[in-house]
Amino acid sequence: MGLMKSWVASANTVDHPFPLNNLPYGVFSVGGDDPRCGVAIGDMILDCLAAEEAGLLEFDEGPFFDVPFWNEVMEAGPRFWAELRARLQELLAEGAAARSELETCLVAQVDAEMHLPFLVAEYTDFYAGRHHAFNVGSMFRDPANALPPNWLHIPIGYNGRASSVVVSGTPVRRPWGQLKSPDHAQPAFLPSRRFDFELEMGAIVGTPSDRPVTVDEADAMIFGYVLLNDWSARDIQAWEYQPLGPFQAKATATSLSPWIVTQAALAPFRASCPPRDVELLPHLRDTGPMLYDITLTASIAPEGKPPTKLSQTNYREMYYSAAQQLAHHTTSGCPMNPGDLLGSGTISGPTKPERGSLLELSWGGKDPITLDTGEVRSFLEDGDTLTLSGHAKGDGFTIGFGTCSGKILPALPDPYAR
Repeated sequence: MGLMKSWVASANTVDHPFPLNNLPYGVFSVGGDDPRCGVAIGDMILDCLAAEEAGLLEFDEGPFFDVPFWNEVMEAGPRFWAELRARLQELLAEGAAARSELETCLVAQVDAEMHLPFLVAEYTDFYAGRHHAFNVGSMFRDPANALPPNWLHIPIGYNGRASSVVVSGTPVRRPWGQLKSPDHAQPAFLPSRRFDFELEMGAIVGTPSDRPVTVDEADAMIFGYVLLNDWSARDIQAWEYQPLGPFQAKATATSLSPWIVTQAALAPFRASCPPRDVELLPHLRDTGPMLYDITLTASIAPEGKPPTKLSQTNYREMYYSAAQQLAHHTTSGCPMNPGDLLGSGTISGPTKPERGSLLELSWGGKDPITLDTGEVRSFLEDGDTLTLSGHAKGDGFTIGFGTCSGKILPALPDPYAR
């Protein structure tokens, strides 16, 4: 499949992230208007509420777009997802009969403010990138025992905080927490000194389950994907994580890109998981290519200065797919709901330029990075803006996610000072 042509001219270039092949879903507002659902096409946004009210996006199961989130579309299920996508492509294709009516429903992206595109029901973050897990394990343990004994058998994860999920562009405040250095007997309550990003993908569950599901069933449950930055306070985490894992170190914020890219848009870019060191148990075994060939980049910009590219990797470097993560999540009978968010875990590649966190890039602070501006970083400093981007390249077209960014604000004054 090549580039699908649209009557929205800006969508018809090889490198534009939002061609007719993509049609990602977001929530936007303009001026003082209420937020509403929209679809990105070229440099424009199709106002779905306006199109629905004009009778152009009417469905028997609707209305769907009288709410500022995509959860109701998710709940309608995969058959409707396909019907909606087909209708949108019909309306926006070159030569569409409804062009003149639909033109009045378009809004320029530059005039829009983006919001979280869905109501986050629950949030689970995984630790399922092998290169990242090996690097972190090598830093703190013998490289021969870098991976925990269970790592090659199950996708390790922890339950995060849905309340801390924010849309791209939301500033992130440096957190306070208990820190303990090796040369001090007691911890101290201080702002984090080793604040970090994690380059991840987020999978959004679209349909519910109340029983264990297979990997294939789990794959069909996924509504779409976003870029995800799981901000991490490494020093808080180092003190708190034993024996139950991350808690406050990961509760500051989790940033998402504003556009949900559907599985249908990503279908041409399916990729297989890497070869297995040990065979997975039957309920988690690979049944086909369920990763995606998506190039991912992280960059950092000190306040008022140009960005420096920190790393570039690819989603196909994951050891476990989102479908395997979701299937594992259900094995205990844990119910899954529309709007559940699954973080992939940090995505790193085998070489230093492919590492998806500053913890790895600076090797725990022992090997600081020099930015293009001449400044040096081991971890994030106040005023830094961290930006993730991602895209998949097809035959004459690009599927993009937009960007996922956040600026680090200084810690508030001691909240417990008297």
